[in-house]
Amino acid sequence: MTNEQNILSKFASKIVDKGMTVPALFFLESAKYVSFIGSQMMVFFGPIMTSFINSEKYYNFSELLEDRDNVEYLLNEIERIDLEVQNNQ
Repeated sequence: MTNEQNILSKFASKIVDKGMTVPALFFLESAKYVSFIGSQMMVFFGPIMTSFINSEKYYNFSELLEDRDNVEYLLNEIERIDLEVQNNQ
């Protein structure tokens, strides 16, 4: 597993743990074709956002969103983790 996939898997786990699977899947499916534009907006708002959160993680995540394959991986990972959680209950 690459470093990018590791970061996305951790993010997917947090989404599932907070019970936000359905809204996250809906949002990501509808926005995956404009993910590059979204990542550039993150860079634009970076100076403001990084005053509240860790700048290294923020900019790493914005770089990950530039690639549509990473968004697709995140979608699949959220679905996989959610299915595991449902099977364990």
